[in-house]
Amino acid sequence: MNTEETFDVKPIGRLFAVLSYFTKINLAGLMKNFSRKKAYDKGIKGILFLCASLSILTTIGIISVLIFETVEFFKEVHILDFLFDSQWTPLFYEKHFGIMSLLCGTILVTLIAMLVAIPLGILSAVYLNEYAGERFRSIAKPVLEILAGIPTVVYGYFALFFVTPLLQKVVPGLSGFNALSPGIVMGIMILPMISSLSEDAMRAVPKSLREGAYAMGATKMQVAFRVVIPAATSGIVSSFILGMSRAIGETMIVTIASGQMPRLTFDPRVPIETITAYIVQVSLGDTPVGTIEYNTIFAAGMTLFIFTFTLSIFSHWLKKRFREEYS
Repeated sequence: MNTEETFDVKPIGRLFAVLSYFTKINLAGLMKNFSRKKAYDKGIKGILFLCASLSILTTIGIISVLIFETVEFFKEVHILDFLFDSQWTPLFYEKHFGIMSLLCGTILVTLIAMLVAIPLGILSAVYLNEYAGERFRSIAKPVLEILAGIPTVVYGYFALFFVTPLLQKVVPGLSGFNALSPGIVMGIMILPMISSLSEDAMRAVPKSLREGAYAMGATKMQVAFRVVIPAATSGIVSSFILGMSRAIGETMIVTIASGQMPRLTFDPRVPIETITAYIVQVSLGDTPVGTIEYNTIFAAGMTLFIFTFTLSIFSHWLKKRFREEYS
């Protein structure tokens, strides 16, 4: 006898209806949260893009101002007179616009600074990386980098009132304002930059190179100067060029201690004037805006910009050309 069993499908239908309802709610909530996160990510992306664009826009603005004012300057001064005249007297009655005098003073002070900073920076980096213990390094490196935080005005007066009188006792004919004293102090100022960057470059050299040199019987000094430094050449040279760019653009030390006498000389004992010191001199407010005398600061600034920009490109090329990659 066949019996027919019947099932009530209504409870099952209600169950599926309830599940479907809550599933829709969860999907709607997930979609809503996803939309909020997507909008939040877009907002953050826009803010980061504006921050990244700010430096680019600032650079473009600075270059645009320099170019516009420099063009106005060269409408009245021939570029050959600017490049090859040996005198710089735009504030005098008999005006000369030879940038070579300022450029010579800038190069002289920078060379003195690099002669001080490069050997001291390399030797301190070698000691911190190869000889010093971790505890001494953790103390000495921050103390050395404190030099970078001292205001340059302090360095300027230190050069004028301490270093110059000290040098006058041993250097005959040294003037009260000179290129030697600010050059030495500027070298001390950029010493932490060269030392820190060189030490970081040496630290990136793999230990396997050192261990291989030690296995062949090399001493610690031989490993440092014949293995580590050649392997870290790109980073070390980049630190040199970065320090040179910093020295070229330094203002207050040379303004205070080097004098304001532009001259075409490489004698470090006499007063000179650098490009940055001249810009400060004209920017004090005594020169009327819009005059040829005022526009000279933009021509000088463009010269300084081209000089430092060329150094930056050269540094990038060196780093790319001599960079060592270790696996």
